Amino acid sequence: MSEDRKTPKHRAVPSSRISRLSGFGRLAGGIAGGMMAEGVRRLSTGELPKLEDMLLTPGNALRLADRLSHLRGAAMKLGQMISMDAGDILPPELSNILAGLRDRANFMPPRQLNQMLKSQWGEDWRSQLAHFEARPIAAASIGQVHKATTHDGRVLAIKVQYPGIRESIDADVDNVATLLKMSTMLPPQLDLAPLLEAAKAQLHEEADYQREGEQMQRYAALLADEDGFVVPQLDEELTRDRVIAMSFEPGVPIESIETESQELRDDVTARVIELVSRELFEFGFMQTDPNFANYRYQPDTKKIVLLDFGATRPVPATISLSYRNLIEAGLNGEMDEVIQASVDAGFVNPVAVMKHRDGIEFMTQVILDEFTREGPFDFGDRAFVGVLRDEGMRIAADREAWHMPPAETLFVQRKVSGTALLGARLKAVVDVREIITRQLSNQP
Repeated sequence: MSEDRKTPKHRAVPSSRISRLSGFGRLAGGIAGGMMAEGVRRLSTGELPKLEDMLLTPGNALRLADRLSHLRGAAMKLGQMISMDAGDILPPELSNILAGLRDRANFMPPRQLNQMLKSQWGEDWRSQLAHFEARPIAAASIGQVHKATTHDGRVLAIKVQYPGIRESIDADVDNVATLLKMSTMLPPQLDLAPLLEAAKAQLHEEADYQREGEQMQRYAALLADEDGFVVPQLDEELTRDRVIAMSFEPGVPIESIETESQELRDDVTARVIELVSRELFEFGFMQTDPNFANYRYQPDTKKIVLLDFGATRPVPATISLSYRNLIEAGLNGEMDEVIQASVDAGFVNPVAVMKHRDGIEFMTQVILDEFTREGPFDFGDRAFVGVLRDEGMRIAADREAWHMPPAETLFVQRKVSGTALLGARLKAVVDVREIITRQLSNQP
């Protein structure tokens, strides 16, 4: 990948409905052209091309990543979600390209940035701060972050939302859904409507920076007696609907500690896992976006900085109970109980169990073997993932077995899966059973 693809640059955010729709049109056209080229290439070698092979090419993934990084907003957010949720399912080269969306958003040009800050803080917005760094220190799907200093010397992180992002959420999600349908890779009986509506609702919540500030304060209160984590302090005076101001908390990217000692990697991963288990079983309140960029590590204090609370949401008691039942069945090592708990939780389609019982039992046994093994779990050993993927793809060839879990369950599972990916990135070895068992025993 060329350096300019890796390095964020100034690029205006398409803010009108027409300009964003045009962007999706260029994306669809580019992918269609890529499919035709790949089809011709395969035919020229005497190979009969399959639709999914022509669609899921590195060239098309690059087109997707480039266009989504330009559009930003809900379109880019969905691309990031796909890259995290399907990281072990997609071919590695495609997963790596989409994963680049997590850190390759472009910056707003100075003129757009100035217009946004004027709309939020007024014409004389610069007078409210002693210093404002024009170049962002981070850029993501919905906004970019600048460092600033107040007149009384406090250092702040200022997140500024991209223009037109909130107004484009519904249309962006619908356009992504249209692209999925055009691909014909999803069976018609798979009802995406509930998930798409839930995605729209969550993205609207994430685009409400006043709400994010309130969620951040609530989360900080839950961790008030916990010394191992840092939650930024909200600056209420400077926070607006589309600008959120908070204390700047220094730290290094959490994935950068992958070169540190095994002891440190194990400790950090264990603390994150324990926090997720508390969210699920104790707090009933979870930050559901597991993007690595939402964690920073402070080498001097040994603390983990938690960032971005836009995706924080309550965990329904029914979801918490479903996970408890599933985990307890797994601890008991009962195959039938685990499968039934998976169906009850909405993870597995009853049709898949009926038609592919042997395959479901095989996958369940693989998971049970890992889960019930004595001692710490080695996140760096991913051999079992390939086994699960191969069997899962075999079952997925039967489109009647496809199934969409409830949206609320997916939000929680995304956090659980993302935490496992962090453990894998750090090659941590953690006694997960002990952490979860202790957490469950502390709850009524």
